[in-house]
Amino acid sequence: MQEPTITILGLGNILMTDEGVGVHTVNEFDKRYEVPDYVEIIDGGAAGLDLLPFIEGREKVLMVDAVNFDQEPGYIDTLENEAIPVKLATKASMHHLGLMDVLSIVKLSGNYPKEICIIGIQPKSLELGLDMTREIWDKKESLIERIAEKLNEWKIPCALRSPQK
Repeated sequence: MQEPTITILGLGNILMTDEGVGVHTVNEFDKRYEVPDYVEIIDGGAAGLDLLPFIEGREKVLMVDAVNFDQEPGYIDTLENEAIPVKLATKASMHHLGLMDVLSIVKLSGNYPKEICIIGIQPKSLELGLDMTREIWDKKESLIERIAEKLNEWKIPCALRSPQK
């Protein structure tokens, strides 16, 4: 098996309704699509520093996450490369390292990916609960399509899996 050079990373806390959308979306993408061995699909959850090996030194990293765009719930947008705010932020707790902190550490290490992309969706609710809101659940197909489109744009083959009998 070839060493992974591309990461597809689902981010979020599945215990907080819409916050888990990235994890749910990437897991569903993995069930439906086949990708080459050099593409690693990761349920990153809310892992913080544990994400470093899946980002550092990778050629390309594609993340799916709930993002506050200050838009209506279900709004989807893509942030790429320099458009991604990479800075260390003030924390309510020293135990909480957010994605931007992790990306800052990777950038400081000199191992930042050549290309990085976040497909984000504006959440409706971040309350405790296992089920996403209807507005976000209904947009999951659009997010899955966006992953496939981004891989296609990056010239990375992905194909729907054959239906299981």
